Amino acid sequence: MAIGATIHTFDVQLSDVDRGVYEQLSLKVAQHASETVPFMVTRVLAMCLEHEEGIAFGLGLSGGDEPAVVVRDRTGALAAWIEVGAPEAERVHRGSMAADRTAVYTHRDPERVAARWAGKRIHRAEDVRLVWFDPGFVDAVADAVARRTAMVVSVMEGVLYAEVNGTTLTSSVHERRAG
Repeated sequence: MAIGATIHTFDVQLSDVDRGVYEQLSLKVAQHASETVPFMVTRVLAMCLEHEEGIAFGLGLSGGDEPAVVVRDRTGALAAWIEVGAPEAERVHRGSMAADRTAVYTHRDPERVAARWAGKRIHRAEDVRLVWFDPGFVDAVADAVARRTAMVVSVMEGVLYAEVNGTTLTSSVHERRAG
């Protein structure tokens, strides 16, 4: 018998001063049996840092044709394709062709992620954003996560301040282009 997903609830108070986004989010996150907590945390952080109207978790691990996070416009058209982890160049290429905006949030070594893409075809690679955090940040957030997690996420001048179940953490939000 297959092991089912573990459901986590994140109550997030989001204040992204850099983008002028202020929201109260209640996120139900299904952690797939094969998904690590740092990967799940990176999905949640991507959801917060990309938050806009029409954003949702994609089918991710269980649905090969969707990224971890999607943004659809009011017509249902794909506006943003947001991957998590270390996706293959082919997947990033497909996402960049399908959506106006493409980003990859990683909890892994960003240089290794980018090296896997070197010399491979990625549509509009110069527009694809690779986003990561300071070493140890995602693991520290993962250590503070419970099945029900209260988070305060603030972004100001490229720095992410997070309070996770009473633990306060800080990281720069690093970014580079795929191409």
